Amino acid sequence: MAFEGLSEKLSSAFKRLKNKGKLSEADVKEAMREVRLALLEADVNYKVAKEFTAKVTERAVGADVMESLTPAQMVIKIVNEELTNLMGSEVSRLEFSSTPPTVIMMCGLQGSGKTTHSGKLALMLKNQNHRPLLVACDVYRPAAIEQLKVVGDKAGVHVFEMGQDKPVKIAKEAIKHAKDYGNDVVILDTAGRLHIDEELMNELKELKAAVNPDEILLVIDSMTGQDAVNVAKSFNELLQISGTIITKLDGDTRGGAALSVKAVTGCPIKFAGTGEKLEDIEAFHPDRMASRILGMGDMLTLIEQAEQKLDEKKAEEVAKKMLQNKMDFNDLLDQFGQIKKMGPLKGILSKIPGVGNKLDDADINDRAIDWMQAIILSMTPAERAKPDLINPSRKRRIAAGSGRSVEEVNRLLKQLREMQKMMRQFNSKGKKRRMRMPPGMEGMMGGSGGFPGF
Repeated sequence: MAFEGLSEKLSSAFKRLKNKGKLSEADVKEAMREVRLALLEADVNYKVAKEFTAKVTERAVGADVMESLTPAQMVIKIVNEELTNLMGSEVSRLEFSSTPPTVIMMCGLQGSGKTTHSGKLALMLKNQNHRPLLVACDVYRPAAIEQLKVVGDKAGVHVFEMGQDKPVKIAKEAIKHAKDYGNDVVILDTAGRLHIDEELMNELKELKAAVNPDEILLVIDSMTGQDAVNVAKSFNELLQISGTIITKLDGDTRGGAALSVKAVTGCPIKFAGTGEKLEDIEAFHPDRMASRILGMGDMLTLIEQAEQKLDEKKAEEVAKKMLQNKMDFNDLLDQFGQIKKMGPLKGILSKIPGVGNKLDDADINDRAIDWMQAIILSMTPAERAKPDLINPSRKRRIAAGSGRSVEEVNRLLKQLREMQKMMRQFNSKGKKRRMRMPPGMEGMMGGSGGFPGF
């Protein structure tokens, strides 16, 4: 996940502070030196890293911190606040025109994910009851128009195109089309290049002058690190961009671009791409991202994802069956499907406070859900409904059918029984007890009882 290395190094620096009952100015400066090195290793702009640690040091050596009963916690609080300020303080939302359609101009280099994120943005707006129109203004890259059509088809959004005509003409005609057909948002997928050049910028400036977009969003690939910040700076100087979209924040990246781009350009990060699916885009919350970096989790985003992606009716049915102690493998199979809708398991767990900073000690394997699903799907309908039917010979058949071992079949059966036992205790006592993770989840966190390869 993005910021994983940075989170680990920051946790290590703060752990040493926590071991000290009282902090001296030297302790704070030593910790800030480690923080600065961690930021530089995460590919944060040197000037940004230097100014950040200077601000934190200035605040941390004050009397409020030094005389506090929990000085280490006060330092972490200051770091959290400064990280939030560094990334923009508050959520920056799209500016909609008072006279539709709102025109959003997407720009960026080739390979940054501009076309895909045009589709992601269109789907997000469609789900918010807007009527977006995607416009193919990239007339140079081979198959760019076809790619946008495929993306638009998946999102259920109409794509306006005029073949290899001039981009300015296409954009003007698209806006007329939007007015005639009631589209309240027009998203222009413009041409990119492998690098910034005069031809590209002149075309984008002409397009901007012709349609006067309400938003100019720059799509930045977070995996390019400092190059992404330089690209953002160049685009901003010529186009005065209104915001950025950081892509591939779900990957194993250092994340320095997200921490530097606002400070260098002054332009807010408006959205973050968090996966390959069209649904994998979210509004960028600086405070939540700062909490994730410091291993404090992000429950608000997790709750929002659950509300958007989980089937509420199914969840209520399973909860009812759990309370009646009637949960079987059919319910477990449904639950695994719901978990997978929310994305990679490590991404889910990293948002849970107290878990995110411990994930390095656990070998998370998302394939565990696939393996458990395979085991359940190898059972007969009767076996799924009545797990007690599964005897040794049936276990061998299920194991052979799923390509897993008998031990794994036994482990899954045991986890279901433990959950049923826990619910019996819950019902018999009439009060909440400490609840363990759902069946299979503790196995995904490594340690004893996990599936092989964890």
